[in-house]
Amino acid sequence: MLTIVLIQSVGGKYTPELKGTSVEMPYEGEYTQEMYAQHMIDEYIEMGVDPKDVWPQSFNVDDVKYWVDNTDFGEQAVFLDNNYDLSEDYTLYLADAANSGINIVAPPMFMLVKHDESADFGMAESDYAAYAKSVGLDIITWTLERTGPSPSGVQGWYWQTTADLDRTEGSKYELLYVLAYDVGILGIFSDWPAPVTFFANCMDLMLR
Repeated sequence: MLTIVLIQSVGGKYTPELKGTSVEMPYEGEYTQEMYAQHMIDEYIEMGVDPKDVWPQSFNVDDVKYWVDNTDFGEQAVFLDNNYDLSEDYTLYLADAANSGINIVAPPMFMLVKHDESADFGMAESDYAAYAKSVGLDIITWTLERTGPSPSGVQGWYWQTTADLDRTEGSKYELLYVLAYDVGILGIFSDWPAPVTFFANCMDLMLR
C-alpha cells in the first residue's frame, strides 16, 4: 500500500508482479491461487488507482488469464514468458495466450532478436517476435543493464542469440534501436532507467 501511495504522489504508473508462492496452494486448504491474484488487484482498487495505469504481470499464465476474465485490470495484464528455450514450440502457448484474451507477452530480450548480418547492427527481429505479433500480442521485454553485452558466458545471458557479434557497451543502444523500430516493443524493463530514457528522448519515442 505504501508503495502505491508513493508512486501515486508523483503521478507514476504501476507494474506489479505477482510472485510465485513459497507454500503449496491452496494455502491451508483455503487460500487459493485465484484469491492470491485477486488480492493484489484489490489493493489497487482500494487505493482508487485507474486500471489504465496498471500493468499487472506474472510468470504464471493462469494468473494473467484470471485478471483478464475477472477484473478490469486484464487489458494490460502481462504474461511474463520464462520458457527461454527457442527450440520448443512457443507457437502453442502464445496462440493460447492470445486466444484467452491476453494482450501483452514479455520475454527476455534475447528471444526477440537474432543475428542477421544484413540487418541493422547485425540484429533482426526473431521468429518468436514475428509470431507473437502475428497472433495479436504486444511485447514488453527485460532486462536492459542486467548483464553487459559481452560475447558469451553468464555476463551475456540476455544477449545469447547474438553472442557471435562484436559488441561494446554502446551496443545496448543498438539493441534498443532494433527492439523499438524492428520489433516494435511497448516498453522495456531496465535496472538503470537512464539509458532507456536518454534513448527514448533522443529518438522521440513513447517507450516506457
